[in-house]
Amino acid sequence: MAGQKHDLDDKDMDTSSASPVMSMFEAFRNELDEHQDRRERIIKTSRDITALSKKIIFSLQRVRHLQQPIPPPIAKEINTRYDSIKELFTNIAPDLQGINSWRYQKQISGGCQEYVEAISFQHYLETQRLITHGEAQALIPGGVELTADDYVLGLFDLTGELMRFGITNIATHGVLPRGVATAEGTQGRDILMDLRSIRTSFESLDISSGPNDWSYLKKDIEKKTDVMRQSVGKVEHAAYGMIIRGRERPKGWVPDLSEGQERGREQVESY
Repeated sequence: MAGQKHDLDDKDMDTSSASPVMSMFEAFRNELDEHQDRRERIIKTSRDITALSKKIIFSLQRVRHLQQPIPPPIAKEINTRYDSIKELFTNIAPDLQGINSWRYQKQISGGCQEYVEAISFQHYLETQRLITHGEAQALIPGGVELTADDYVLGLFDLTGELMRFGITNIATHGVLPRGVATAEGTQGRDILMDLRSIRTSFESLDISSGPNDWSYLKKDIEKKTDVMRQSVGKVEHAAYGMIIRGRERPKGWVPDLSEGQERGREQVESY
């Protein structure tokens, strides 16, 4: 016996679409769409903040002295990029309010860490001290929260920039960057002393115990601790070479630049 086909007329459609179940799932669909759109906006903003922060750091690496104002040409460059970053934070702030500040913390985390690295690097160059969490939070507009995790991980990354700053000064001027003397007849702290102090402080962090949701943070800290130690070691090695080999060089000695060109430009990035 052949089956009889029934077409769903408009009346049936109206009945099904008006059912409580359909209305409920439509609400779920709209909520998920809104969540996905918000997530994508935050990820894109975080990437843009990261890119601008990196450009600020590259500009700051052209500074050659500690505890002095940033040279006007460099300050003009970085201030323009800071304005762009602040606009990005302000625009994305409504998506990071209330419970959403934690729901999307992972998506904005990368941008926050890179921004902390940039502002802490500038703060160190101008004052020769680390920026506090409160000072860093004050530089983020729109009420976007800077978590303690992102603040600490950003400072870990700062040690890499301090290493590059120190190595560049040793290579170009033959001395470690040093701050202003605090008293007559004394010398200011050099960058190696500060890096060793930071290394000691970070190594004293106890990450062996804590709640289960610390697992991702422990992994990041362990990885960044290894990189931080390598960065401090590179500055130590360069300083030892400068002191020991410098005494062996005759007066008026200048480096053979042709030898460096034969090695290739790749070695400049490796330090």
